[in-house]
Amino acid sequence: MGDHAAGGKEPAEATPRSSGGRPGRRRLSVDERREELISAALELFSDRPPEDISIDDVADAAGASRALVYHYFGGKQELYLAALHSAAKQLSDLLEPPATGRPLERLAVSLHRYFDFVEDHAAGFVALLRGGPAYRSGEVGKVLDGIRRLVMARIIASIGVEQPGPVLRITLRSWMASVETAGLDWLEHRDLSREELERLLVDHHVVLLKVAAQHDPEVASLIDRLGGEEPA
Repeated sequence: MGDHAAGGKEPAEATPRSSGGRPGRRRLSVDERREELISAALELFSDRPPEDISIDDVADAAGASRALVYHYFGGKQELYLAALHSAAKQLSDLLEPPATGRPLERLAVSLHRYFDFVEDHAAGFVALLRGGPAYRSGEVGKVLDGIRRLVMARIIASIGVEQPGPVLRITLRSWMASVETAGLDWLEHRDLSREELERLLVDHHVVLLKVAAQHDPEVASLIDRLGGEEPA
């Protein structure tokens, strides 16, 4: 993403403003300053769609100058991509499945953490999934695809499958699409508790697996392993 702060030198604009409007004296490394700007941008993108955020908004939130933001990023698109990559890393850490527990319990934990992320980054999540071509193609599209591959990998790990066959893969990807749609609907309406929503989606997962089991012995074997975990 092209760090423009090569050589580790801070420009004159790197001195942040204090709450009283007077220049502060914090000295940060290149990486620390860049991460500070990304953090400020991510918080803003979490609250409002990307098209509503300006470079000046990010500079104000970080207590920096507009010139400093441009020093580290070529423009808003590059800053947005950096924020997306940071959010994807956060999601990757959140979705790491528990080392112990039954498969559906582990899936429920990962799903709960996923919705923690969705709720914390509501506006950005909606903009990313509902955005037009500018937010769904190119590098942004690659980040979105990467997030979906990550979620798929976590789902597969949580149910104890190493390499799903075509029927199971299609079933899991269909369920993932349902989870995304449910997340968007819940953010819009919030007329169901998150606890109820998460239980509903785990039950959906089991029902889809049962249907898939009628078409593939691999999935039927997985259902047998899940055994007594099936919802009432």
